[in-house]
Amino acid sequence: MGDLRISLTDRYNFRCLYCLPKTEAAANFYQERFAPKGRSFSTEPIARKWQPREKLLTYEEIERTVGIFVRLGINKIRLTGGEPLLRRDVNKLVQCLVNLPGIDDLALTTNGFNFHEKSGALRKAGLKHITFSLDSLDRDNFKKITGQDCLDTVVSNIRLARDLGMAPVKVNAVIIRDINDHEIEVLAEFAVKENVILRFIEFMPLESGRAWLKEIVVPGREIRERLQNSFQLEPLNANHTAETANRWRIAGTTGEIGIIAPVTEAFCGHCNRIRLTSDGKIRTCLSSLNEPDLREKLRGGESDEVITNWIRKVVWNKEERHHIGEPELEQPERSMSCIGG
Repeated sequence: MGDLRISLTDRYNFRCLYCLPKTEAAANFYQERFAPKGRSFSTEPIARKWQPREKLLTYEEIERTVGIFVRLGINKIRLTGGEPLLRRDVNKLVQCLVNLPGIDDLALTTNGFNFHEKSGALRKAGLKHITFSLDSLDRDNFKKITGQDCLDTVVSNIRLARDLGMAPVKVNAVIIRDINDHEIEVLAEFAVKENVILRFIEFMPLESGRAWLKEIVVPGREIRERLQNSFQLEPLNANHTAETANRWRIAGTTGEIGIIAPVTEAFCGHCNRIRLTSDGKIRTCLSSLNEPDLREKLRGGESDEVITNWIRKVVWNKEERHHIGEPELEQPERSMSCIGG
């Protein structure tokens, strides 16, 4: 256990096709491709209720929790959502966590929509590492995937993060067959041009519409072969044994690409990630069906020692592997938008 991912809010301002796909564009895609096989896809809006503010962990509770996890061996923290920049005064939390002894890496993942509004405060607070989601460089396709017409804003904010001296600046792209797989090479060229790290990620079954199908997963092997046909790739050594991405530098450039293939090349055996939801539940796997309640312990007056021992027991029961693509797969109630990536 070395990596803790903390969801700051379950609120979001995108409706990404692979996470919250009940949009007209998504429905048209799924119906056209799979309706002949007897499948159907509804555009009925999801009854979504945000967590009331009193159920969200406070920044003080998060800081205390991080301190406990650090003493258990955690040294990497990633702030996620929903969209974490929708949480008020997130820079204040960043400043608190940056100063905690034992944290080697503090990062934040965002869709980039309103990064420019908070970028200065975040950088001043000490944030150095940031990851943006960018699944398409085509305006119409970006809008179809995310439900928002703001590609230029996101690209501009990626450049802003780089110009502010944040490093590394990473960009995640979830690749889905017949949606954006035709942009694989273009996205790699973007990594070269903008001097960022581009991570291609296989589509996982964590969307709220339960529309995931193996047929639309683009395997990491296929992504790699296509990139090798267009670029000379120089392998990079993993930073640590729990690295999820296979990484390459594009020869003659500073651009880096990585492929994260949890579906076809599962890395469960060396996964060291623990997730904390915005309402204080622990998830030991993205596919977890159980969510032990840490908030109850924090607000019930339990000592750090009691909580530490409780966390040890929870982590000891971490799943051996996920069951993505297997008949026995049972999807969790929460979608990726609430789990925090």
